[in-house]
Amino acid sequence: MDIDALDLWAQVDDYFAVLAPEDPHLVAVRDAAHQAGLPDIAVAANQGKLLHLIAALVGARRILEIGTLGGYSTLWLARALPPDGTLVTLELDPAHARVARSSLAQAGVGSLVDIVVGPAVHSLERMVADGTEPFDLVFVDADKEALARYLELSLELSRPGTAIIVDNVVRQGAVVDPSHPDGRVQGVRRMVDLLAEHPRLDPTVIQTVGVKGHDGFALLRVLP
Repeated sequence: MDIDALDLWAQVDDYFAVLAPEDPHLVAVRDAAHQAGLPDIAVAANQGKLLHLIAALVGARRILEIGTLGGYSTLWLARALPPDGTLVTLELDPAHARVARSSLAQAGVGSLVDIVVGPAVHSLERMVADGTEPFDLVFVDADKEALARYLELSLELSRPGTAIIVDNVVRQGAVVDPSHPDGRVQGVRRMVDLLAEHPRLDPTVIQTVGVKGHDGFALLRVLP
């Protein structure tokens, strides 16, 4: 990657940071994740603000998040909920879940958030079997190898009009290589194959650059 370009992208993000300021609770969530040794792969502040705005724009009362990590994106999303709202977030690693649960409680949104620990596919299948009430917004930020399955199950937990956001789908442009050896890239490509002619999902993908480098996200609307 061009280091000069990456530096410029970071400077632009820094310039616009005044529009997506981190308050002490957001900083504390990020710091707690760092101190616990969690991977530094959470969304950037401007991306968290985007999630918050989308949740507010769709009037989300129920949000599903696949991939909690330390709870940074969770906090941005939870703050868009009404007082009687609910955010269900799925996390594979019990240690990550403990960090997130503590941080979210300290941030004052613990009562809105239900952290479910275990393999996300199993948790989603159980929710489908239980007839869980549909969600208004789904944010997928977990292992890319399983993206197609996550979308299939998320669709069963959605309603017409539900918005679905899938993060990190550009992979620095590696997705254009059909023979790329990275399983995460192939997982994104399987997702695209699923979406290309899906009768109930209306998708697009937006490339992004910034402090997190070159990547992008998919935005989907569930159709009747």
